[in-house]
Amino acid sequence: MAAETFVIERLGSQGDGIAASADGPVYIPFTLPGEKVTVAREKSKATMLSLLETSPERIAPLCRHFGPDGENGTCGGCSLQHLERNAYDAFKRQVVIDALAAHGIDCPVAPLVPSGPGERRRASFAGRRTEKGILLGFSSPESHHIVAIEECPVLTPTLFARLPALKLLAGILVSSGEPFRIAVLETQTGLDISFTDIAAPSEKRRQAAIRAVMTVKGIARLTIGDEIVVEPVKAALEMAGTRILPPPAGFAQATRAAEEAMAALVLKHLKGRKRVADLFSGFGTFALRLAEKARVHAVEFDGPALAALDQAARNRQGLRQVTTERRDLFRRPLLPRELAPYDGVVFDPPRAGAKEQAEELARSAVPRIVAVSCNPQTLGRDLAILKAGGYRIDRIVPIDQFFRSAHVEAVAFLSRG
Repeated sequence: MAAETFVIERLGSQGDGIAASADGPVYIPFTLPGEKVTVAREKSKATMLSLLETSPERIAPLCRHFGPDGENGTCGGCSLQHLERNAYDAFKRQVVIDALAAHGIDCPVAPLVPSGPGERRRASFAGRRTEKGILLGFSSPESHHIVAIEECPVLTPTLFARLPALKLLAGILVSSGEPFRIAVLETQTGLDISFTDIAAPSEKRRQAAIRAVMTVKGIARLTIGDEIVVEPVKAALEMAGTRILPPPAGFAQATRAAEEAMAALVLKHLKGRKRVADLFSGFGTFALRLAEKARVHAVEFDGPALAALDQAARNRQGLRQVTTERRDLFRRPLLPRELAPYDGVVFDPPRAGAKEQAEELARSAVPRIVAVSCNPQTLGRDLAILKAGGYRIDRIVPIDQFFRSAHVEAVAFLSRG
């Protein structure tokens, strides 16, 4: 395969540099606009071989595992450690603007709410047993290769410090060479650790793991699949004065700072609302905060998450009424007649967005809506539906939660009339 030379024109939404060729765009990771590079190309994807001209916006990466020359391989956890901070913030804001423009939406987009190193409290690690022991870290992009992590500027110091404990547990529980995953959430009471893709361990291995958890400090719960193996203390999170016990491997915002920023924005737009529907509520990131001032109806398909929300609301004094409903909002969105009692709605769907629910909201008379999204593309589609239904898009705030990745969240504020 002959080497080719390209000049990078722009960054794509995934953080790759994009160059033009006779065959169409070429995507080259770890490059920046204005840089001249030689690459090995296969169709539209290329690997940088050498950097001939460097962008003034290029900086030294924060981590030894980043980029094509990363130690132990190329870690897939970050994609933009080489981009200067102001340009990085501007890029993420522009990702949101471009996604909205693709759906015909032109509205005010605020500056990015920034994130920083050492904030990530939730992570999913890849692992495999090898002849040399347990290999644990993050997967390389588009590869099954696991990069053993020896430093990570993204994770909270407490989470990173527990990596040896994760390797210890994996060494006890994993008996085969098949790849496995460990989801970890740092809670107020310790780490919530969940193993998946491993064979059911023998009773001897289970007991050894239990002894290890009881010996190692800082672990609240160990789960294998759907089974809680040991729980020295209840894994607990605190949300504006409400204590919540999340289910094993339950979804939580990746950083506490981003969670609080999004919650503050939701509360501000829905201030003064008397009755609010929280759709795709999870275990109550917004519902429990909204309930300090409004009656809240939380709708979610995940039964354990909904049960955790209900328990937290019942045990917190001073909240307004919180009701819950288990419902698949993709197949059975709330209809306009069901939305009629509410003067505010917040919805925070998975990456697929909330097309079906947005269509019903567009036919409703709810005066204020907040749309929270982890995918600017599906957010643009859903906002276009609401706009066509008569809603005004007042403002959008992009939020950086996954530091030095191309991923960006957004909160949109809508009003009717």
